[in-house]
Amino acid sequence: MDRDLSRPAERSRMDTTDAFVGLECVDCGERFDADRATHRCPECDGILDPSYDYDAVELTREDLRERPFDSMWRYEELLPFSRETAVSMDEGATPLVECPTLAAELGVEAVYIKDEGRNPTGTFKDRGQSPAVTAAVQHGATDVALASAGNAGQAASAYAGRADLDSHVFLPSRSGFTNKAMVNVHGGDMTVVGGRITDAGEAYADAMDEHEDWYSVKTFVTPYRHEGKKTMYWEVAEQLAFEAPDHVVYPTGGGVGLVGMHKAAREFRDLDLVDGETAFHAAQAEGCAPIAKAFDEGKARHDAWEVPDTICGGIEIPDPGASHLVLDAVRDSGGRAVATSDDEILDAAVTVAQEEGLEMAPACAAAASGAWALAEQDAFDDDDTVVIVNTGTGNKEADVLRSHLMGKGI
Repeated sequence: MDRDLSRPAERSRMDTTDAFVGLECVDCGERFDADRATHRCPECDGILDPSYDYDAVELTREDLRERPFDSMWRYEELLPFSRETAVSMDEGATPLVECPTLAAELGVEAVYIKDEGRNPTGTFKDRGQSPAVTAAVQHGATDVALASAGNAGQAASAYAGRADLDSHVFLPSRSGFTNKAMVNVHGGDMTVVGGRITDAGEAYADAMDEHEDWYSVKTFVTPYRHEGKKTMYWEVAEQLAFEAPDHVVYPTGGGVGLVGMHKAAREFRDLDLVDGETAFHAAQAEGCAPIAKAFDEGKARHDAWEVPDTICGGIEIPDPGASHLVLDAVRDSGGRAVATSDDEILDAAVTVAQEEGLEMAPACAAAASGAWALAEQDAFDDDDTVVIVNTGTGNKEADVLRSHLMGKGI
């Protein structure tokens, strides 16, 4: 089990932003000082969420207009740590690319792709690892650890290297070559486990039991990964002149980014930093779709997917630990959860590349395929703006896309 690693005698108080007031458990509602509670809730083992005194936030649209669009840390007033203290490589500030051909095909006013492949290690995972590793540094950690399907492990090793920390990354054997290679290149200690993400997770848990000084940067174990990813929505809102997109379609495995963006939408709305509301949609692969199945069945939580089978390893999460938060975000916003086949997902990646020039990794293209499925369900109106989140660059798994084309005789 992941532990509270606070060591008060060995460190001073964390250096946090003025409005950040601590951590609140989303399950039992207890609140904790961020110095003392570092990971899961000490009372019920629930997920901790950073909380703020929003009355102390002094941030206007004009303030944002005057700032360089150069990093996710430009929103530091609504993050736990300041830009000055963050372990950062200028992650974020990714482009929002208009896609008129896709808009015509989906029958909507506008389609944009938020291209997270432009981040330092090629995925949106950098947004989460930056604050997670920052917290590790402030908590006096020397080693960080996580299990990952691939991209988060690469990002963790990169940010740990920048912070002069040791990293321990547990990957399933099916992880892509690029992820494995770059964990090594960044100096990470990599353990490749036969099987899938659940097997890597078990190996990670065993190692955490043996190494009490390792600091977890695993999703929804550290409170800071989903907090970093909420910045995607703020950027989208600002890039659309502070108008909320009508829909955001997100490729969903664990759903970290979707949970973060839903929180961000509420924060910007309540602070009068955006006009309008956004429906958040979770897009999964049919071969591993526990959240889409739970949504269709009207359940508050998922049932574990017994036999996962999809080429989209990045979103093949058979037992997502925060499905209740994902489902809450989807339903609260008026969104939907959909699942499409591997062939449809790979076809969508190719279509986006050929029609709009943007490169989407296979797992990420579930969002594009999901958008087509939602259009067929009449989820969109003809005057809507739809944002598809491309969570990672296509060249990490170009072989999968090329093999798909070869299988079609192209």
